[in-house]
Amino acid sequence: MKLPFFSRKKQIKPQEAIYTEAFSTLQNLIAPAGLEINTNYLKLGEQYCATLFVLTYPDYLASNWFSSVINLDESFNISIFFHPLDINKVLRNLRKKSAEIQAQINIEAERGLVRNPLLEAALSNVEKLRDTIQQGSERLFDVGVYITFFSNSQEGLSKVESKIRNILEQQLIYAKPAVFREFEGLESTMPLGVNRLLLTTPLNSQPASTLFPFSSLDLSDNKGILYGINIHNNSLIIFDRFSLPNANMVVFAQTGAGKSYAIKLEILRSLLLGTNILIIDPENEYQYLAESIGGSYFNIAVASEDNINPFELPLVKEDEETNEEVFRNHVLSLIGLIKLMLGGLTPQEELILDQAIIQTYASRDIFPENMTEQKAPPLMEDLENVLENIEGGEDLAAKLYKFTKGTYAGFLNKQSNIDINNRLVVFGIRELADELRPIAMYVVLNYIWTMIKKDLRKRIAIIDEGWWLLNHEESASFLFSLIKRARKYYLGVTFITQDIEDALASPYGKPIITNSSLSLLLRQSPANIEIIGKALNLTEQEKTILLQSPVGTGLFFAQEKHAAIQIVASYAEDQIITSNPAQLLAIKEAKKQLKSES
Repeated sequence: MKLPFFSRKKQIKPQEAIYTEAFSTLQNLIAPAGLEINTNYLKLGEQYCATLFVLTYPDYLASNWFSSVINLDESFNISIFFHPLDINKVLRNLRKKSAEIQAQINIEAERGLVRNPLLEAALSNVEKLRDTIQQGSERLFDVGVYITFFSNSQEGLSKVESKIRNILEQQLIYAKPAVFREFEGLESTMPLGVNRLLLTTPLNSQPASTLFPFSSLDLSDNKGILYGINIHNNSLIIFDRFSLPNANMVVFAQTGAGKSYAIKLEILRSLLLGTNILIIDPENEYQYLAESIGGSYFNIAVASEDNINPFELPLVKEDEETNEEVFRNHVLSLIGLIKLMLGGLTPQEELILDQAIIQTYASRDIFPENMTEQKAPPLMEDLENVLENIEGGEDLAAKLYKFTKGTYAGFLNKQSNIDINNRLVVFGIRELADELRPIAMYVVLNYIWTMIKKDLRKRIAIIDEGWWLLNHEESASFLFSLIKRARKYYLGVTFITQDIEDALASPYGKPIITNSSLSLLLRQSPANIEIIGKALNLTEQEKTILLQSPVGTGLFFAQEKHAAIQIVASYAEDQIITSNPAQLLAIKEAKKQLKSES
C-alpha cells in the first residue's frame, strides 16, 4: 500500500534532514534581512544599491579605458555580457545599410548638393566592417555592461553614481540608471550569468576587447632586477631604480614582516648587475651576508679597531663646487655632528665652534686652497685643544673630553683605516649604546658621502632603522640633504624603518618619502595603518592588503604605479639572506660537520 504524498514527504532520512537544516541555516546567514524595491534604488538589509548600464560609446575606444572604473575605491559589482550575433544576418543588415547610405549620397548628388563627409565616412566604416567580418578577423556582439554599486546611505549612493558617471563621461561614454528595473539590474550583476536587463549595444571585436576587466599595472621593465611577483596578474616585477627620476627607496614594515629579507634579496641581485652596496646595520643583520659573498664588514664601536675620522676631507671635483664651498660645507657638517654629540649648542657656542674647526685644520696646515693635498687630517682631540685656547671655548672642550680621553675615547678620535672599495660594505653599530647610535650613523653617512664624491660609481646606500637619524634635527637634516643630492653622484638611498610613527612625526619624514621614487610596504600593525595610509594616499583596499598580508608580501610602488608584491627567492639565495635563527643555526652546524669530515 502506497503512502499518500504528504506522508511520504515527511519520511526524510536523518542524513537528509541534517543537510536540509544546514542548508536552510546557510541561506539565512548569507541572505539580507529584507529587500526593499524602489524606483531608482534597492535596500538590501542596511545596504543601499543601484545599477547603471552603459548606453552609448564613442567612435574610438582606447585599450584599458575600463580600468579607471575597476580601480575606483568603492564597493560595486560589474557584469559584462557578450552575445554573439549571427554573421549572415549581420552581413545582410550591413549590405542593406550600405545600399541606403549609397542611395542617399546619389540623391544628394543628383540634387547638386555639396558632398556630405558624414555620409561618406559612414559608408567607408560600414564597408570596412563588412570586409573584416567576411574575412573572419572581426565579429559582432550585443554587449551589455552593468554596474551595481553599494553604499550605507542614499546620499552615499548618489555620490558613488556621480563618480562612476563622471569617469565614463570624461571618455564620452554615457551610462543611465536602470529606473524601474533595479531588481533585474541586481540579478544581472550577481554571479549567476543571467542578463535580465538585456540593455545592449552592438560592438565589433576590437572595441569589445577594450572591456577586458582583468587589467593591472605592469611593472616589468627591459632591464633591472627582479623584486618579486605581481600578485594581481602573476607577472614579474622587474625594475631598474636608476631609470627613475631618483634612485631612492623607502621601506616600511613591522618587525618580522620580511623587510630585511627583501632588501638582502635586492642587494644580491643588484651586485650581479655591477652595483656597489653600502649598508648601515644597527642589528648585525647583514654580517652573515657580507661574510658569505666576500664583502667587508666593519664593526663601529668604542673599542673597535675599525675607525672613521669625521675630520677627513672630501675630494673636490673640477666640474663642481670650489675648494672654498666644499670646505665650508664640510665644516657645517662637522658642526652638525658636534651638536648631535653634545645635545645642542647655543648660537654663541656655534660661532666659537665654527672658528675652532677652521683653526683646527690650520693647525695641520690645511686650508681651502690646499685641501686636495695628501695631508693627515686633524682628530677630535685637536679640536679640543684649540677650544681650550679660545675664549669661551673651555666649556665645549670639557664636553668633548669624554669623546677624546674619556669613556668614548676610542670612538671618534682615530684616523680612518677602513676601505669602502669592496663591492659590498657593511657598517655594524650594534655594540654601541643607544645614545651613540645616531652619532655613529651620522659619522658613517658623512664618511660615505665624502668617499663617493671621490670616486663616482653606481651605488646603493642602505640605512636600516633610519628613525634613529630622524629623532635629531641635525642628523635628520643631513640625511634629507643626502637623499636630495644622491642622484647627482649616481647613488640611490634606501631608507628602512619599522617605527613609522616616529619617522613621520619628524618634519623630514614626509619629504624623504616624496623624494623617493620607490616604496616597499610590507605588513603593518593596525595602530600604524591610518598614519601610513594618509602619508602615501593608500586606498582602503591597499590598507586591507597591508593589514592581512603574510610575511614577504605587501605593496610595491614605483612612482604612480602600485602593485601587490610577493617576495620570492631561490633556494641558494635563501641560504645566504635568511635571518631565521633556526636556519642560521642549521647552516652553522652543517658547516661544522663538513669541516670535521674534511
